[in-house]
Amino acid sequence: MIPVIAIDGPAASGKGTLARRIAAHYGLRHLDTGLTYRAVAHALVATGKPLDDEAEAVAAAERLDLSAMDRTVLAAHAVGEAASKVAVMPAVRRALVERQRRFAETPPGAVLDGRDIGTVVCPDATAKLYVTASPEVRAKRRYHEILAGGGVADEAAILADIQKRDARDMGRADSPLRPAIDAHLLDTSDMTIETAFQAARAKIDRALERN
Repeated sequence: MIPVIAIDGPAASGKGTLARRIAAHYGLRHLDTGLTYRAVAHALVATGKPLDDEAEAVAAAERLDLSAMDRTVLAAHAVGEAASKVAVMPAVRRALVERQRRFAETPPGAVLDGRDIGTVVCPDATAKLYVTASPEVRAKRRYHEILAGGGVADEAAILADIQKRDARDMGRADSPLRPAIDAHLLDTSDMTIETAFQAARAKIDRALERN
């Protein structure tokens, strides 16, 4: 059986950092599914296509090279705003979910992180984690990340943006953000990345033993 580890959670919960650490530990491939939506939006903007053109967005999703996504370029705030418009299109979501599933099913296995991995993309995943933290903690983390990268940020504005994204992600009709029924909840509010990794590894090890 090809191991698939699904990691879901809201923005800035630490799921991406944790997913990369887990993938390296178990020798699995990693996919940040949020980047796939950003990559589609970036492709539309780069070619002058309107963000509400669903047919063009689907075509971009089907052409997407999952191994060539530039995290630095796609992390830009403007790309994230554009991605939020693309991500609400059902046909785009279907196209990207199909790409994400094929990635997960490819040996030797994979760690996927996002917002609907355990519920929609890989409902039969070997192990499922739902990583969260309080909005205030997540805003503080994002604030310090930006400062560490040499940027300028307003922590209150970041908190407001996170709360807005949470409401949008949890309230959307198609694939809303929510824990899978069989997901292990991991609240990282008071955890270091090392503590979170050890807690996640213990849960994943037990799931791998059962399979």
